[in-house]
Amino acid sequence: MISTATLPAPEATLTREVDWLVAVLETRIKLYFGLECAVAAVEDLPAPVLPASAADAYAQVVEQEQLGWAERLVLALALAPHLRPQALDGFFARNSTYDRGFTEFGGLKGKGHTGFLPTGETALFLLAGDDLSRRLRYQSYLWADSALATARLVQLGATEAGEPALSGALTVPPEALALLTTGQRLRPHYSPDFPAQPITTALTWADLVLDYHVLEQLQEMKTWLDHQELILQDEHLRRHLKPGYRALFYGPSGTGKTLTACLLGQATGHEVYRVDLSMIVSKYIGETEKNLARVFDTAERRRWILFFDEADALFGKRTATSSSNDRHANQEIAYLLQRIEDFPGVIVLASNLKGNLDEAFARRFQAMIHFPLPGPEERERLWRQAFAGTVKVAPDVDFPTLGAQYKLAGGAIINVLRYCVLASMQRGQAVSAADVTRGVQRELAKDGKTG
Repeated sequence: MISTATLPAPEATLTREVDWLVAVLETRIKLYFGLECAVAAVEDLPAPVLPASAADAYAQVVEQEQLGWAERLVLALALAPHLRPQALDGFFARNSTYDRGFTEFGGLKGKGHTGFLPTGETALFLLAGDDLSRRLRYQSYLWADSALATARLVQLGATEAGEPALSGALTVPPEALALLTTGQRLRPHYSPDFPAQPITTALTWADLVLDYHVLEQLQEMKTWLDHQELILQDEHLRRHLKPGYRALFYGPSGTGKTLTACLLGQATGHEVYRVDLSMIVSKYIGETEKNLARVFDTAERRRWILFFDEADALFGKRTATSSSNDRHANQEIAYLLQRIEDFPGVIVLASNLKGNLDEAFARRFQAMIHFPLPGPEERERLWRQAFAGTVKVAPDVDFPTLGAQYKLAGGAIINVLRYCVLASMQRGQAVSAADVTRGVQRELAKDGKTG
């Protein structure tokens, strides 16, 4: 698993890596065409010694993914068009017999790029030449289940129907390219193709006002996040415990479900991404699965916590299959259930009502945590926290009375705070009890209540 930390840019390391690629390319050409060569095989050219893994991003990735000689060569080849495109110009040599390029070199022509773009064939030529046994052995380094592909460092592009799979372009995904060349991680762009975006909070765990029993269950989740890898190193536990943790947060709006998910990530060093359920339902069969697959695959690689808000909108009780639309909806739900069950990280689903969720889906949770409306003492704490700091409050604002009198959730109290701050700024005076009362009445009116 590649670290998410920002690392130093690896200019010197990449220079040595491309120099090595050029040496291997020149050696392969000499050996293939029977020219005089100082070595008997390309493997006689060792990969450069890398600096300590903490020194730069490239070295850390190679070490963490345990990339060997051949894998590093494929990675260097895929990076070459970005780092030193002229390094591959030797592949433009023409076959004089047929007055065309050499088939065995592979390669593609870009629309704007005038240099040589490597393919899977290019990689196998460097690794195997015309040795069929070596070619068959090394081609596994390019398939979807290879170390390079599963780490999303190199991907072999799709080809037209009937064309050899290895004629696909050999590329480095943008996320990996940024990490390997600059030490920076790109955030995926929020869009229908990637329906998830990061959520954060400026609050801390100390600001969380919840019932003791809720905090106890959250501590269990936090312990799993901190120690999952250690727990699963135990052979016996690994046989019985699946990786990952699935939790349902349920309760009225504004009771802290989203905030708690953010704080779990903050406390354990994991980014939290909210999946937008409204964006993933596509009218095109199969598109929902593709969009979600991108999110789940990226989240697994980058160890995100995935947060599904208002999950009952999509994960509710499945409908009878009376139409093709119903079958499509049930197919989407089944896919989500499977991806959630197989996800090795932490997933949090939030719902207003526990009973809205499908029973089969409910059995997949390790924890189902109820976020009730806060009691009087908790509400008083929430009022005091909200109106602390630089907020000027008049003496007539009575927090114990507010906590006892108004059954508001924390989110509603924050809405009252916003109203009161604006009202006090308009007058140029401290927040008064009247301001608070008007703010409370506005919140109660949203639910058709009066104070």
